[in-house]
Amino acid sequence: MHMSTSMIYQQSLNAIDNNYSLLQSSQMQLSTGNRVNVPSDDPIAASQAVIINQTQSMNTEYSAASTSANNSLSLESSVLGQITTVIQNAQTLIIQAGDGTLSDSDRQSLATTLESYKAQLLSLANTKDSNGNYIFAGYDTGSAPYSEAASTGTISGAVSYSGGNQAITQQVDATTSMAVGDVGSAVFDHLQAGYTPEPDSSDSDADIFGTIDDALTALTTPQDDADSDTTAAYSAAMAKATRGLGNSLNNVLAVQSSAGTKLNQLDAIDSISTDRSTMYQTQIGDLTGTDWYSAISAYSMQQAALQASYTTFSAMSKLSLFQMNS
Repeated sequence: MHMSTSMIYQQSLNAIDNNYSLLQSSQMQLSTGNRVNVPSDDPIAASQAVIINQTQSMNTEYSAASTSANNSLSLESSVLGQITTVIQNAQTLIIQAGDGTLSDSDRQSLATTLESYKAQLLSLANTKDSNGNYIFAGYDTGSAPYSEAASTGTISGAVSYSGGNQAITQQVDATTSMAVGDVGSAVFDHLQAGYTPEPDSSDSDADIFGTIDDALTALTTPQDDADSDTTAAYSAAMAKATRGLGNSLNNVLAVQSSAGTKLNQLDAIDSISTDRSTMYQTQIGDLTGTDWYSAISAYSMQQAALQASYTTFSAMSKLSLFQMNS
């Protein structure tokens, strides 16, 4: 087979181009740490890596949702702890109020303190998170869930709930959705199983604000020189307030316990998410990452091959038919 000078030149140039392209590919692997930098480097590995990256992105989104849920439940748990303290203080006050030696002035002083506890509870019931959302309002996060009517007589007005009836839920992983808070009515106006009933079988107080209002009414009713019926009514009111506050405390503690259980569940989910993320990164690395020993070895050989191509081209150029015939 006869070969022209142009064919010899072209073959030499093709060899140079091919070796240079291979060298560039190795340089890219060494500089990026990735064996697959474009899909054509390894179409199968590239397609598998895309699928794993999509799964990793979803895992990252769930992780962010889990963090948000953790923040919400941590805040609620902290606020519930403060509510517990206020209720316990109110219980102590009611016990003091049962002292038969107290004067009307003493009871009025206790009423003033109990009013402050009621105000604290109202403020806690209208707690906002860092985004300005009311945490006990359910999905109606933009409006205060609790409001107080104008005062009547010597005590503050009744407190009413106008928040949502459904707690906010959040998807925290592919198979788990959980409530990340509680509506106010479930915290301040609810009875847990096993609550203390009223001796006369009448309805037990579930609304803590109503319980406090009834106690305030009794505390501000004059008892000095009162008849036996008035005194008996006062004692009954204090006893009922004691039962009501006890039931409310048990309910708040149950809600707080539920929040704690969810926080533990989120910790487990976060741990699994972290393990998954590590696994996905390892899989992507196995598919597309550079094998450093192979890449360095290939780079060295390709450098030698490219240099050989240059040398061959230089030698072939001297065998030009034009030079031979000159």
